[in-house]
Amino acid sequence: MAIPIPSRQLFIDGQWTEPVLKKRIAVINPATEEIIGDVPAATSEDVELAVAAARRALARKTDWASASGTVRAKYLRAIAAKITERKEVLAKLEAIDCGKPLDEAAWDIDDVAGCFEYYAELAEGLDAKQKAPVSLPMETFKSYVLKEPIGVVGLITPWNYPLLMATWKVAPALAAGCAAILKPSELSSITCLELADVCQEVGLPPGVLNILTGLGPEAGAPLASHPHVDKIAFTGSTATGSKIMTTAAQSVKPVSLELGGKSPIVVFEDVDLDKAAEWTVFGCFWTNGQICSATSRLLVHESIAAEFLDKLVKWIKNIRISDPLEEGCRLGPVVSRGQYEKVLKFISTARDEGAKILCGGARPEHLKKGFFIEPTIITDVTTSMQIWREEVFGPVLCVKTFSTEDEAIELANDTHYGLGAAVISNDLERCERFTKAFQAGIVWVNCSQPCFCQAPWGGNKRSGFGRELGEWGLDNYLSVKQVTQYISDEPWGWYKSPSKL
Repeated sequence: MAIPIPSRQLFIDGQWTEPVLKKRIAVINPATEEIIGDVPAATSEDVELAVAAARRALARKTDWASASGTVRAKYLRAIAAKITERKEVLAKLEAIDCGKPLDEAAWDIDDVAGCFEYYAELAEGLDAKQKAPVSLPMETFKSYVLKEPIGVVGLITPWNYPLLMATWKVAPALAAGCAAILKPSELSSITCLELADVCQEVGLPPGVLNILTGLGPEAGAPLASHPHVDKIAFTGSTATGSKIMTTAAQSVKPVSLELGGKSPIVVFEDVDLDKAAEWTVFGCFWTNGQICSATSRLLVHESIAAEFLDKLVKWIKNIRISDPLEEGCRLGPVVSRGQYEKVLKFISTARDEGAKILCGGARPEHLKKGFFIEPTIITDVTTSMQIWREEVFGPVLCVKTFSTEDEAIELANDTHYGLGAAVISNDLERCERFTKAFQAGIVWVNCSQPCFCQAPWGGNKRSGFGRELGEWGLDNYLSVKQVTQYISDEPWGWYKSPSKL
């Protein structure tokens, strides 16, 4: 059954606003390759309008920034409730926009509502934390800390979790009292525009959240470089993150970056092979393999490698690949033709470099249209191969064996990235050793990919810096102010008083 795509404009200053240059971007269903609608395409002219609206939202006498956390929490909870009401429609829109299986999309929408609820609680907690006293060594002074919103923030988000990744930034930014401008990926913007409709319905004050869909160079770049944007938070590729960081440096603007990954999963010989196989499959092929933290480098102990790979192939053969809206779908298409061709190029390059395609590597035979790629396992990989070193962002797992813990750690950390890492073993002391040895911001023990909004998320090395989610996510959007007061009745006495001369 066809899902109607709402026709929306940009969301600026609480109103639907036609782009200044009246540009639109076609929306293509990656499962059918059909154009199913369009979204507005913002340019620098629209960025100017959105930034001005955000600054006005913070300048009004009853502005958002000076409202109590309790007041802001009421809006966040109202948004969460409306998201839950619209869950079925939002999940279907997400599935046809980015190719995510419907069950996964529905799970994401639950997480969106939960994230707004969580940051509503933290917003309320901010009130109690204001004027937190600082212990000083001198009794003649007292000092306390204020946590204030950083100001107008630009939020640039990716296409693999369209509404959830936006929420990871929008919810804490609003909880902190910032005014935000969201620029979602042009490849999957539909549900972010529906978030605008929700915000309008709950009466969010004008200019507090502005949403600009559009291309990166035409909308994202002007947002990142705008002199009246106080901070940029970006999730996406390392290459684009580097450009944003360079741009922000020109005005000494703070940035937080959640970038690419090439995460390892280390499987030892003491595990239940079926359990380990399921987590390995989930860790790489969840979200159609399009997840920055995907544990796409499998390191398996040499003593079980052959048996474990046989298990993996059997698990993979059981994955249902279909239109995301079909019941039981567990692998949908990648998001676009460009991404489809990129992933297939990675696979062909691996073959040319001498690796073996153990399974997958092509379009599923039963699907003649859509950007579908079979879940793929690549073996006989060397550490110098492109497939081992570069992020694929598709359903591709590459494999190496190891014999010792030291070898496994060396291979796991042999990457420019440092987002996630997983270890599967029944030896919990060994797991603890790996937890400490992994050079990654996120470690999973006997699992891969679970994520909770209460825990910090972010990476090291070229995977970026800063942390989203949890209290750390809120801190991204707060400025810390020290206030120190002299409280003695006695003169300071550093200089000789003129009255005593």
